[in-house]
Amino acid sequence: MKYNELIKEAFIARKSSYAPFSHFHVGAALLTSDGKVYRGCNIESAAYTPSCCAERTAFFKAISSDERDFKAIAIVAAAANTPQDKYEYCAPCGVCRQVMAEFCDLDEFKVILAKNEEEYKAYSLNELIPLSFTGKDLD
Repeated sequence: MKYNELIKEAFIARKSSYAPFSHFHVGAALLTSDGKVYRGCNIESAAYTPSCCAERTAFFKAISSDERDFKAIAIVAAAANTPQDKYEYCAPCGVCRQVMAEFCDLDEFKVILAKNEEEYKAYSLNELIPLSFTGKDLD
């Protein structure tokens, strides 16, 4: 799957975002090694801490469906009512990066930050979470 197709899936996911408090809507599309796509959106709670980011929503949907082999994730985000031509790149939070590190190869997994389907930046997970702590550190 091409990155622009994965980004399109992230925009579709963003439409389901529930963000009545921050008004910041995020969509993510997670690509498995066999080509399946799992969408995720951010889901907020009035108590804030029970909220879940779009990236983790996508991962948890995939993992709960017995997926364990991931290639890439595309992320799009903007405040409510932001015209699509005004989107900026939005990187995943530290908690989401840690979840990615749990399930993905740090050098091979790609994190695609997109303004639109044509303007994006792709990073290895290792670039976004250097000196990461993983299960290997517990051995």
